[in-house]
Amino acid sequence: MTTVRDETFQVLRRFGTTTIFANPGSTEIAFLTGLPDDIGFRLALHEGSVVGMATGWATARGGPAFVNLHTTAGLANAAGALATARTNRVPLVVVVGQQDRRHLAHDPFLAGRLEGLVGDYPVWTDQPVRPQDVPAAIARAHHEAVTAAGPAIVVVPMDDWEKPAEPRRGAAALEVRRPMPSTLDGLGDLAASLDAARSPAIVVGAGADDESCWAALVALAERLGAPVWQESFGARAGFPQDHPSFAGHLPPGRSGVRTALADHDVVLVVGAPVLRQYTWEPGDFVPDGTTVLQITQYADEAHYSAADVAVIAEPAHVCRRLAERVVPREVSPAPRRTPDAEPEPGEPLRPAHVFDLLAKQLPRDTILIEESPSSRPELHRRVPARVPLGFVSAAAGGLGFGLPAAIGLKLGAPRRPVVAVLGDGSSLYGIQGLWSAAHYHVGVLFIVLANGGYAVMDRLAERSGLGKAPWPAFTEVRTSTIAAGLGCPARHITTHEELTEVLGDVLPSLAGRTSPLLLDIEVAPDASYG
Repeated sequence: MTTVRDETFQVLRRFGTTTIFANPGSTEIAFLTGLPDDIGFRLALHEGSVVGMATGWATARGGPAFVNLHTTAGLANAAGALATARTNRVPLVVVVGQQDRRHLAHDPFLAGRLEGLVGDYPVWTDQPVRPQDVPAAIARAHHEAVTAAGPAIVVVPMDDWEKPAEPRRGAAALEVRRPMPSTLDGLGDLAASLDAARSPAIVVGAGADDESCWAALVALAERLGAPVWQESFGARAGFPQDHPSFAGHLPPGRSGVRTALADHDVVLVVGAPVLRQYTWEPGDFVPDGTTVLQITQYADEAHYSAADVAVIAEPAHVCRRLAERVVPREVSPAPRRTPDAEPEPGEPLRPAHVFDLLAKQLPRDTILIEESPSSRPELHRRVPARVPLGFVSAAAGGLGFGLPAAIGLKLGAPRRPVVAVLGDGSSLYGIQGLWSAAHYHVGVLFIVLANGGYAVMDRLAERSGLGKAPWPAFTEVRTSTIAAGLGCPARHITTHEELTEVLGDVLPSLAGRTSPLLLDIEVAPDASYG
C-alpha cells in the first residue's frame, strides 16, 4: 500500500527538497521515524534555529527548503524566523504537525489552534480536508513559496501519514512555470527618462543579488556614469561593492537620503523598496524635483513604494535591456576610501579593527552573514561584498537569524567560505545553533563582537534624551564558554595580535573547513551606530 507519507516523499524528491530541517515533537513521529535513505534530516535545538538554518540553505541554493515544526509550540517559537524569511523573500515549505484527526473535535492535549498563529507572514496556509489531499497541498505550498517568495504552511494531523494515498494526476503532479517576458511595455519610457536626466543615480537592493543582475547593473551604471547606492537595511547586496561606481549605503532616514541624493534628478531603484526607512523623519523621501523610477519583481514592493513609475518585472532582464538602449556618458566615478583602523598601544579593540582585518584577509567568494546592529554601518564601510551572495542579513530586523542562517548557508553552499559577524547579544537569540554546526561538521567561522550589552539600544536611549535606560549590561556572559558546552570549538580573543594570528591561520582554508569555530572577541562598549 502506498501511504500519504510515501506520496509526500515523492513530491519532495520531484522538487529536490529532500533535506528536512526540524525540531520534532510527538505529532511528527509518524512522519519522521524510519526515513528513506535519500531523505536527509538536520536537527536544531530550537525552532528559531530550525527555520534560520532552512532560510540560509534556501538562500544559498536559490530554491525552497523543507521545514517540519511541532504543532502550536513549534510554530509559535518559529514566528520571528518565519517573519524574517518572508521579509527576506526566501521560499520555505513548512509542514506543521497537528493532533490526531480522529479526536480533534474533543480538543485533546497538544491540539494546535494554528490558523493565524503567525499572522500574515506565511504567503499561504492550508490544512487539507482529507489525508489523501496532503501531498497535493505540499506541492501547492512549494508553488506558493516560490511564486510569492516566502514561507507556505501546511498543517498535517499526525495520523494522516499512515493513511492510503490516492495516486492520481492533478495538483500533486503539477509543474507550474512562469515564462520570462520577451518584450516589456514602457522600457522606452524608462530609457528616455534616464537619457534626459542631468545626473542619474541608481539604488540597488536584495532583489538584484544574482550574477546576471550584477552584470546588467554594472553595464548600466558604467554606461550612465551613475553612482550606485545600496538600500539601507537590505538583506543582500545588489551590486559589487568594490566597483568604482559603488557610492555606499543609503542612510536609514529621510534627511540623510535627501542629502545623499541631492545632486541627482533621476533615481532608478532596482530590486529594492522606495525607500525603506527606520525612524520617522519629516519631509519627502528624495529632494524636490527628483524623479524616482523603480524596477522590482515583487508587486507588493511596488505598491508600498514612493516611486513615480514602478515596473514589475525581473530586474536583470530590464537592466540588461536598458543598458543596451541608453546613451553612453563620459563620467568618471569619484574614488572612495575608508581609512584603515589599527588600535593604538593600550587602546581596546573596536569593530573597525576587526573589520579591517577581515577586509584584508577574507577570500573573495566569502559569504558574510551580519547580525551586529551597533556595528553594521562600520561593517558596510569597511568590508565590501564582492560577489553575489557575498552579504546576507535579516531584512525584518529581528535577532536570532544570523547564527543559524550561517549554518544553513554553508550546508547549501559547501564550497564557499562562510563567516558570521554577530553581536554577543544577537548571538544569544540563536546560540543553540552551535550544536547543529558542531554535530553536522559545518565549517562556519562565527565572529562574536562582545561588548557586554545591547550597544545599539544604549546608543538609541542616549539619543532619545528621555533618561537612563533600565536594562543592565551583561559583561559576565562569555559566548566562548557557551559554545564549548554545545560542542563547538571556541576562543576568547582580547588583543589585535591574537586576532591577527587566528584569522591568518583560519581564513585561507575556511572554504574546506569541516569544523565550526567561534571567536569571542572583546570590543569596546562605546561602538558607534547610525
